[in-house]
Amino acid sequence: MNPAANRPMTTASRNPVDVFDGRTFDAVLFDMDGTLISSIHVTERCWGVWMQECGYQPEHYHQFHGTPARAIIEQLVPQEDREAAFQRILALEMGSTDGIITMAGAAEAVAAIPPSRRAIVTSSTRDLALVRLGITGLGMDTMVTADDVDNGKPHPDPFLLAARLLGVDPQRCLVIEDAPSGLRAGRAAGCATLGVPGTHNLEDLDADAVIESLDHIRFIYDDMAGIRIIAA
Repeated sequence: MNPAANRPMTTASRNPVDVFDGRTFDAVLFDMDGTLISSIHVTERCWGVWMQECGYQPEHYHQFHGTPARAIIEQLVPQEDREAAFQRILALEMGSTDGIITMAGAAEAVAAIPPSRRAIVTSSTRDLALVRLGITGLGMDTMVTADDVDNGKPHPDPFLLAARLLGVDPQRCLVIEDAPSGLRAGRAAGCATLGVPGTHNLEDLDADAVIESLDHIRFIYDDMAGIRIIAA
């Protein structure tokens, strides 16, 4: 387990340059929505429509940010209607791409890390993730989606699978996430965690360290030492 995860965090200790000073990682596992790309308005618009169709207020979705669609549906829809509900929200999201952008510093962060040392771990389906990544131009050789695991975030399974696909120890991985459920999943997998504001404010993110934006830091890769973080 990550010993830093259980330590009280002061304002100073939440700076990743300080928290991870002298520490290196074998891989970085990125969340997608709210971390590398911003599709918040698109996602909330689609889920707002879906919620209304199901008899809820649009804002009822806000509590579910970072949770796989099927897990949300299981909580709100009778079993016999779940597959139809999933296909409906998938169609809404696949057909709505206006306003999707790359987060500040995301492209530089991805480019600084070799493909064999980075992965996307997302609660989106693979088809939806590929559509959104295609719009932003962010490529990733290794990707774990909601289609690849039985138990999505906040369970550790997605991050454990990503580490296994990269051939690295989860305890040597850094998870970058914008949602509490993703950070809980990363911590449960034994990874170090870095929170960025996307769907949530910084004060709502329980992580080893937090940063206002990825463009505030730089990733430096060395083939022998691994990946370290410095100030931008």
